[in-house]
Amino acid sequence: MHRHHSRVPSPWITRHAGLIASGGRVLDLACGGGRHTRYLRGRGHEVTAIDIDASGLADLADDPLVEIVETDLEQPGTAPLAGHRFDAVVVTDYLYRPLLVPLADCLEPGGILLYETFARGNERFGRPRNPDFLLRRGELLALAQGRLTVLAYEHRAIPPPKPRIVQRLCARKPTS
Repeated sequence: MHRHHSRVPSPWITRHAGLIASGGRVLDLACGGGRHTRYLRGRGHEVTAIDIDASGLADLADDPLVEIVETDLEQPGTAPLAGHRFDAVVVTDYLYRPLLVPLADCLEPGGILLYETFARGNERFGRPRNPDFLLRRGELLALAQGRLTVLAYEHRAIPPPKPRIVQRLCARKPTS
């Protein structure tokens, strides 16, 4: 799995973070080192940060607005999102297709899904190369179909210095 260890939040996340309800509860799924957890916490959100390795979040362990969950999201039989509701879900640089529908389902009405990860074509630039970790064209739009209202969508090449092919979605769960 490809991970960015940067502390700089994704421009896609910062561009759309203002859509998240003020003080809302946010899930940062597969949070890695916590760049979005820190950014969203800094905006006043309660953040649940989930990753298989939470060691990069040790400095946030005592923060009352941050819940750190260390778990393998891909372990058969686990349902890490069951029974939880969030005002926003943020996912970057991670794809595990069995979680796509549960991610949309765990949003509160009016909640925002911000998703950005690698897409087919990225293999020519580096990892990930495995199609299991690369979105097909329109795959995030298909996820939203009938579940979420698409507010913004991109499938594009990011230029050097870190060239890659990404797909990005910003979508809202209907309120009724």
